[in-house]
Amino acid sequence: MKAEKIIHEGVKRIKVDFPYNQELSSRLKQIGDAHWSRTLSAWHIPYTQEAFNQLKRLFPDIEYPRKKNELDTRTEAKPEELYVNDQHAVSMHFTERRIFIKLPKNEKDIQVIRSLQYSHWDKNQFCWIIPNYKGNSDILKEYFKDRIKEITTEKPEIIADKRAVLQNELLAIKSSSGTLRLIFSFNKELTSEIKKYPYCKWNAENRWWTIPYADKFVQELELLSGQFRLNFRFEEEDMGVRQSKKSQYDVPNYRTCPPEYLEKMQELRYSEQTIKTYKSLFEEFINYYHKSDITKIDEHMIKSFMRHLVTERKVSASYQNQAINAVKFYYERILGGQRKVYYIDRPRKEKTLPTVLSEEEVISILQSIENIKHKAILMTIYSAGLRISEAINLKLKDIDSKRMQIRIEQSKGKKDRYTLLSTKTLDILRKYFCEYKPKIWLFEGQGGDQYSSRSIQNILKMAVCSTDIKKHVTVHTLRHSFATHLLENGTDLRYIQSLLGHESSKTTEIYTHITTKGFDQIKSPLDKLNI
Repeated sequence: MKAEKIIHEGVKRIKVDFPYNQELSSRLKQIGDAHWSRTLSAWHIPYTQEAFNQLKRLFPDIEYPRKKNELDTRTEAKPEELYVNDQHAVSMHFTERRIFIKLPKNEKDIQVIRSLQYSHWDKNQFCWIIPNYKGNSDILKEYFKDRIKEITTEKPEIIADKRAVLQNELLAIKSSSGTLRLIFSFNKELTSEIKKYPYCKWNAENRWWTIPYADKFVQELELLSGQFRLNFRFEEEDMGVRQSKKSQYDVPNYRTCPPEYLEKMQELRYSEQTIKTYKSLFEEFINYYHKSDITKIDEHMIKSFMRHLVTERKVSASYQNQAINAVKFYYERILGGQRKVYYIDRPRKEKTLPTVLSEEEVISILQSIENIKHKAILMTIYSAGLRISEAINLKLKDIDSKRMQIRIEQSKGKKDRYTLLSTKTLDILRKYFCEYKPKIWLFEGQGGDQYSSRSIQNILKMAVCSTDIKKHVTVHTLRHSFATHLLENGTDLRYIQSLLGHESSKTTEIYTHITTKGFDQIKSPLDKLNI
């Protein structure tokens, strides 16, 4: 058995080499962070004094360099040694859930990193931390390109920010995902009690427990904490001013959506997303009146619930409208009642116009992208006026290069339509096809599955950040820009309505308020004043 210092994927390690022996392997596993490497065909352990001393205790006869060297005298390498300090160099470290990036301070680079959702600066570790969502790694690698000096996929010796807690404190944080994060100093009794909660889970990377959020659970934690002081926080700054939706743990004898409700929606061929949304909304409604018979809830009670959504839950207008439709569906379609309209007083909603890019801004975005797949995706969305869901659902058979059309199947409202296939888009799609060779979906992710909407959003964010555009640009902005540019080039509004798949012409007419066509013929009165 031999030990030697190595550099494995940019990190200093101790390689332990010996012929295969199950007993020796089991004994070696006692050393923390010991791993088997297929590329090395050997085991390797951390390059620390503690790990090396433990190795010598387990294997007294192990051979290693006997001169006074780093193995005998060096202590554990500092996290900073994992990174480089060149003027423009970038170091990236990947874990299962996070991406750690260290780089010299640069405002443009920071703006790009911040464009990725949930990215944040860790002042303790002096690095940026980005969620390792699908597509984030490709986007970052493409942006930094030749500046990347080091990439490792092993977990760096970095302790995740756990939010400091006092010795006698239980920190409970309600996250945006509807879970409760529990952070506290180790306590065997408290840990045993937390394990009794449904769906409890230990997050080893962040070193906190998570349980479903419910008011009932928060009250129980106050009693359970004992010698601990409960410190309850909201992850979002504005969550404290709105009432949370009641969960199944807050309502005694929580009622689920009636089976006939779901069966009727499936019979009418509602989409899976609509069924999921209506189910959740109707369950919130029937559990608001959990003591009342569902069939005996009257119109006055329905209006009272809707006011509760507006005044206490502070939901959006669209959420309220969906809730009304979910309730109406049961009493009108399931119970066969008369169709009714429920008028609820609420502040008048502001009328806003969508953001639109100029043709020059579209050019700058597309020219900033070098990855042919990313460019093909955004060019297809803009040139055909697609929704993001329509883009990811495109199949190879939907591209008709003879008629220069793209077929959109079963889009919003379960409608089919045809839209434009640009000549330049077709050229870039052919180059993309020759390089990536997709099988079923036009744009495929890893493993041949559909490309994710989040990846497309990140591609556009990165592209916008590399330009001088200051507007708030989303993928849907490309669709708005497509329609506006057609209108400004003289296309009839009825054709634009057909290409976009709008049910009503009133929806398409919004672009007449955005276009700048004819503005150059109008002179401001100020220009005539002698000032």
